[in-house]
Amino acid sequence: MSTDDVTPPARLLRLFDGHRLTPAQRRIAHCLVQHAEEAAFLSSVEVAELAGVSQPSVTRFATTLGYDGYPALRKQIRELSLPESAVPAEQRGDAPLSEFQRAVLAEIANLQQLAGVLADMGAIVEAAKLLAPSRPLPVLGLRASSAQAAGFAYFAAKVHPDVRLLNEGGTMLTDRIEQAAGAGATALLCFALPRHPAELMDALSAAKEAGLSVVTIADHAFAPAATLSDVLLPAPVGTQLVFDTACAPMMLGRVLLEAMVDEIPGAEARLEAFEHSAAARGLFSE
Repeated sequence: MSTDDVTPPARLLRLFDGHRLTPAQRRIAHCLVQHAEEAAFLSSVEVAELAGVSQPSVTRFATTLGYDGYPALRKQIRELSLPESAVPAEQRGDAPLSEFQRAVLAEIANLQQLAGVLADMGAIVEAAKLLAPSRPLPVLGLRASSAQAAGFAYFAAKVHPDVRLLNEGGTMLTDRIEQAAGAGATALLCFALPRHPAELMDALSAAKEAGLSVVTIADHAFAPAATLSDVLLPAPVGTQLVFDTACAPMMLGRVLLEAMVDEIPGAEARLEAFEHSAAARGLFSE
């Protein structure tokens, strides 16, 4: 067992792993980790003050973790942290990793998990064959997923003749999906990362009603969008920081685009033409 595995912060982190926490709840979790040595003695009011949240938020945080209330959670924290407090510091070995180092390592682990999944490219190839022929190709991503959708659409437009980015919700979203279908679209790519907007499901329902096949990149195989997806491609998000990190979903999107290039007629020529145009216009400084 590594030194980091036996420190109070590491023990508390394991207590929070596997739970979908809101940003406010993550602040509470980070506060407890940062004050791991004294967390076992803090009241819910004191935790709330340290984290900058309300006392009821601390109670909800405890129930989210499966405890009856904060006292039950504090009892568990005591069991995790107190035995280590009796160990002299010189016997604990090297200093434990910081929370930011742990977040990076967790993201690396997500990428390693994705690498293992990509040993079988069957689902990727199936998704590429659905998306590549679609003219136009709508790419959907709302709220936290909008950045992933925008990044994919930016690069896809260099090899696909007609990419339409759908990254804003509202009443016009269904209109734009129906317009894409009317213009000849046969498939839609969706990025569905937490927290999952309710209107995303309405948009996917509209896509299915319009006859579009749906390929979804989501944070896990049981994401809400799974029920409306023809192909679901899961890639975990990082949850160690207050806000999610999405390196694995981004990488999966690029892998999917790479597979699509092989299915898009003239993709290489289109990319080459862009590079010539960019050079002629002095578009990039390097």
